[in-house]
Amino acid sequence: MAFKNADEVRHYIGGVFQAGFDDPEVGPKMVATGIVVKFEFTEPETSLVIDMGKQAIGDGVGMADPAATMKMTADLGSAYWQGKVNLPLSMARGKIKVDGNVASLLKLAPLGKKLFPKYIASLEAAGRQDLVVS
Repeated sequence: MAFKNADEVRHYIGGVFQAGFDDPEVGPKMVATGIVVKFEFTEPETSLVIDMGKQAIGDGVGMADPAATMKMTADLGSAYWQGKVNLPLSMARGKIKVDGNVASLLKLAPLGKKLFPKYIASLEAAGRQDLVVS
């Protein structure tokens, strides 16, 4: 099963960033990076911009320009947040395309790993086991 629409992608994948900001250990580290990153998802087409310094999550309208943009399918993005995607390998194989400051993205990766269980729990709590990668 896949995401039904862009709002779902923003709700679930954007929600994992909000969970990160709310986490007393991870949140301050995310904010300290000050990075603005944009995700361009396909299937369904969705733009998601995360401004770490401002703890802002949106579609990019009226937001700071991103330092880096990651492009991938929404399903691949969801699988990443479940710990099922090797980021450097997926980038090397072209499954995830990155424009901009790649080093800044790789700094975020260790922080993201602490959020994998929260993302999976959010899918399960919403009855979206169809999105959980086994």
